[in-house]
Amino acid sequence: MGDALGIVISLSGIEDTVAAAVHAERGGFESVWTTEFPDHSATIGLAAVAQATERVTLGTAIAYAFGRTPIVLAAEARDLDALSGGRLLLGLGTGTKKMQRDWHGLDGEHPAPRMEELIPLLRRLLSLHEGPIEHEGRFYRTVVRPTAPVPPPLRTDLPFYMGGVNARMVEAAGAVSDGLVGHPLFTPEYTRDVVRPALARGAERAGRDAPPPIAGYLTCVVDEDGEKARQTARGVVAFNSTVKTYRPILGLHGWDEHADRVREAWLAGDFAAATQGVTDEMLEAIALAGTADEGRAQFAERHEGQFERTLLWTPFGGLDAVRRAIEAFSAS
Repeated sequence: MGDALGIVISLSGIEDTVAAAVHAERGGFESVWTTEFPDHSATIGLAAVAQATERVTLGTAIAYAFGRTPIVLAAEARDLDALSGGRLLLGLGTGTKKMQRDWHGLDGEHPAPRMEELIPLLRRLLSLHEGPIEHEGRFYRTVVRPTAPVPPPLRTDLPFYMGGVNARMVEAAGAVSDGLVGHPLFTPEYTRDVVRPALARGAERAGRDAPPPIAGYLTCVVDEDGEKARQTARGVVAFNSTVKTYRPILGLHGWDEHADRVREAWLAGDFAAATQGVTDEMLEAIALAGTADEGRAQFAERHEGQFERTLLWTPFGGLDAVRRAIEAFSAS
């Protein structure tokens, strides 16, 4: 397949995360990405994966940017890049305003300008071996004067990717990041009509030669029972459709009424109704779901070329489900 295929691993256990990553590397995948939630760390999981793999590019999709100070983020990036032998892509994101407030104790205001300040500051902190760092900005104050010599990192130009959904955050990614981590709800139309123009605007504003690439999530559920796979994928789409922050994606397609019904049912605890509220049209635009043959055909027909890096994501079903996705799209 023409796209650079990666796998996003959203498994709670580090042992299972490593097993899936090794399976993906053996299957010829180009990249492996870890996720972050209250029950697991993206960076610690990736450190374990780095020690168990040799070739595959390693990324976080995403680690929470605002849950760590800039100096901690830079130190983690430095260590992960060294541990992986220079294979790191550090993907950072903000989460929703509610997540920023409830999980990290922040006000959730002005996330895009905050990221536009953070990413260049992280690059400066990677060059700490060149001298002290003093930064007084709108959102960050960082003063670091090492008391002992600081060795240079393996790379001072390691790539920082940014998560983004709505146009303003995507534009910020275009201005300061090395790549965008695309959301699981991104459709080919939203990517074409909203995301890529926003990346281009950001790049132009920053005087960059070209917008950065997209590493985009693509929900992928594979099962011998194709209908079972489709029902599972509908559940993933239903869950993501309940978040109001992501509504512009659905609105572009005129799916607001469907999204309202899905959200209402989900919040009422009627998950079966919420799942059934995801139409065939929505499912086909957002996910790969079915048997292995069906999933490959759906990718070729609808999603090939949507992103520079396509990140297959199987969030439900545990390690066995992730393995099925890997084997369906394996190069070996």
